[in-house]
Amino acid sequence: MAGEWLPPKARRIVRRDFWIAVGPPLLLVAAAFGVTLFFVKPAPPKKITMAIAPDEGGSRYYARRYQEILKRSGVTLDVRQTNGSLANVRALAEGGADVAFVQSGTAGQSGGHVLSLGSVAYVPLWVFYRGAVIEDVRDLKGRRIAVGGAESGTRALAATLLAAGGADKPPTELLPIEREAAIEQLKKGEIDAVFIVSPAEAPFIQKLTATPGIQLLSFQRADAYVRRFPYLSKFVLPRGVFDLAADVPASDVTLISPTASLLARDDLHPALAYLLLRTATEVHSSAGMLAKMREFPAAREAGFPLSSEAVRYYQAGVPFLQRYLPFWAANLVDRLWVILVPIIAVAVPLGRIVPALYR
Repeated sequence: MAGEWLPPKARRIVRRDFWIAVGPPLLLVAAAFGVTLFFVKPAPPKKITMAIAPDEGGSRYYARRYQEILKRSGVTLDVRQTNGSLANVRALAEGGADVAFVQSGTAGQSGGHVLSLGSVAYVPLWVFYRGAVIEDVRDLKGRRIAVGGAESGTRALAATLLAAGGADKPPTELLPIEREAAIEQLKKGEIDAVFIVSPAEAPFIQKLTATPGIQLLSFQRADAYVRRFPYLSKFVLPRGVFDLAADVPASDVTLISPTASLLARDDLHPALAYLLLRTATEVHSSAGMLAKMREFPAAREAGFPLSSEAVRYYQAGVPFLQRYLPFWAANLVDRLWVILVPIIAVAVPLGRIVPALYR
């Protein structure tokens, strides 16, 4: 070693000069490292909870698909069943769930802790009734109507539309009957009408449309409803689309439809938000009876603000690293890069200063 032939006093001077030169930069590295760690988010959790209402908008099927896809990235999705969209919003606000499927227009009391990751599917409102043909929900005034449980998105939508048409007050009866029981009671003539929110592809919708004595309401004032309530869309269900041979439905039917929205807590890890958005694209981007190819997921009106991750996703797609690396590898590299930047920034000048001390 070069320092072995130096006298003791000279070695002490070299060591002192070394620490004078190296000490402050090392302290600077430590300070930069500490500040960086303060701002770097921890690794995303490997388990998240989703709240769903089994009878609303096909959410049970979607939850199973999400579980399968998230499992490929090492994330476990626990599914928590609730009584409806209002309960889902409350679960998010209170920390009982991380994400949830919620019917658009169902704001509830979120306390500002709930954000939207976008709409994922159309879930039309189907109004089946008995008796003579009617043109609007206001014509159901004074009848017995099954609108679902107190916390369901179906009841919230039914109450809004009936109130808008002045048909929500007595003698109209809004009955908290769940979907399957309501359908059976309608067939038996025990109730006069039933409100159902469900995808057009649901087999029970097609069967009920073909049931003798049961009418499907065609909204003649659909344009007015869509203008009044921005979270609704208008569709025309073509004649015979359910069954061409049996001509079901027997005429064009005008429908109004909310959307199923994917909501999340405002403290959801950003990496998981992007992973959920990629999952939503894989599950919901195919064409359906009402949706076009790649129409969903989309940034539509849902009654909740869109998260910053969702805004960036719909504008530019997934982050660069997640395009080419597996989920956990991309997240690890992203976090390590933020930590290493200040160290590299100080280490490079040190690499020039220290060797010069021995020349």
